[in-house]
Amino acid sequence: MTTADTSTSAAAAHPIPVRMTGRQVAALVVLLASQFMMAADFSVLNVALPEVGTALGFSTGSLQWISTTFALCAAGCTLVFGRVGDYVGRRRIFTAGMAVLAVSSLVGGIAESPAMLLTARTLQGLATAAVTPAALALLTTAFTEPSLRTRALGLNSVMMSSGFSVGAILGGFLTDVFSWRWAFFINIPVAVAAILIVPLVVDESRAEKRSRIDLPGAVLITLGLFSAIYGVTRVGEDGFDLVAGASLVAAAVLLGVFWAVQSRTVDALVPVRVLKKPDIAFGNLAALFIFGGETALIFFTGLYVQDVLGLSSLAAGLVLLGIGVGQIIAGTVGPRILQRVPPRTLLGVSLFLQGAFMLPALWATSDTRWLIPLIATQFVNAFFSMTAALSFMVIATSSVDSDMQGMATGMATQSQQVGIAIGIPLISAVFAAVIGHGTVTAAEELSGIHTAIGVAGGCQVVVGLLLWAVLRRKTALPG
Repeated sequence: MTTADTSTSAAAAHPIPVRMTGRQVAALVVLLASQFMMAADFSVLNVALPEVGTALGFSTGSLQWISTTFALCAAGCTLVFGRVGDYVGRRRIFTAGMAVLAVSSLVGGIAESPAMLLTARTLQGLATAAVTPAALALLTTAFTEPSLRTRALGLNSVMMSSGFSVGAILGGFLTDVFSWRWAFFINIPVAVAAILIVPLVVDESRAEKRSRIDLPGAVLITLGLFSAIYGVTRVGEDGFDLVAGASLVAAAVLLGVFWAVQSRTVDALVPVRVLKKPDIAFGNLAALFIFGGETALIFFTGLYVQDVLGLSSLAAGLVLLGIGVGQIIAGTVGPRILQRVPPRTLLGVSLFLQGAFMLPALWATSDTRWLIPLIATQFVNAFFSMTAALSFMVIATSSVDSDMQGMATGMATQSQQVGIAIGIPLISAVFAAVIGHGTVTAAEELSGIHTAIGVAGGCQVVVGLLLWAVLRRKTALPG
């Protein structure tokens, strides 16, 4: 064997790691920053709702619409904007969404009435629906090398998953130190910077094959998701009533008609052949439980620390940092794990363990000594929620060709947004069924928290096992 042959064999055995170019690093930074900001926007006002209500004259019962309005638009329109980006250009949709975010944040920051604030939150939700799938599609098309794509998706999952918890902490800090209005104003410089930088470091991408936009499908899926999220939110807030029931029935009918229309439309918004792919179907189902369960855990951890233990909102924020640290570490090492474990296997196992490490909270008491084991178990829970999220994202974006990346990332993002939007209302309905309405003691509230977390964690365990059983026989995705 010649020296050249030996060198070639050595190179094959130990391939040189592919490195990102400077332009790719810049693109990654600006796209991830936008994803983090969009995720944080979902929850940044949650801790400031009482102050907002007092300042603008919201009634107690109408405060929930500050969050619900955003969630309806963000989750209901994501798939449509993702598909539109395939046609008109993902970078164009991204920058347009950022422009809308900047304007809506200004409107929200100077709002003097409930109508003005809700208009701003509606526009913020639409901006999130446009920017999030576009940014993800730009990532998947900018990083075509499998290992780099997995690394980029891992970091993206960190930003999206940790953004919700960090948004709540950031909102509390801004409200205490400055004013709730800065929860809006802080978006403006980031949005402007993204608008200026993205055209310099990110190439435009769109589907090679142009076709007409499926308007009937877009209307049906949007209205169907609106009805579903509204119905679930109403159940969580007020219990099951005629309006909630009608909304859920309407959602089922609209989504059923959507499926029928997609099966008969040539240029379908989401081709039925894609919906029937096991990776797409089961991956997006998993996302509902991954993100819905984690946001519910964050919500009820805050209740436990403040209402049961009697500690401050700052203490609740410090406890939630354990979740953020777990997600960041998992996002860093997750791509390496995926090089050794097939994504389909890792998805089911991670979701199972995410739920399993939620369940120790069932033994939490009113003793503050429980904070240490709570932080430890939630750190592990967050680690596996991130590896599950990363596995889901790799599966969802690697199962379709480049022409449908906007659709695939739109579906993935929509599943994530819907999970975040319905997780808290659904589990809150369980919580309310246990404690009832009116004034309750700390012990009664703790009982409701135990039940709510038990249901959320139990669902994740069961779904994780089912996914593992269904997908474990499939071969690994490349990369």
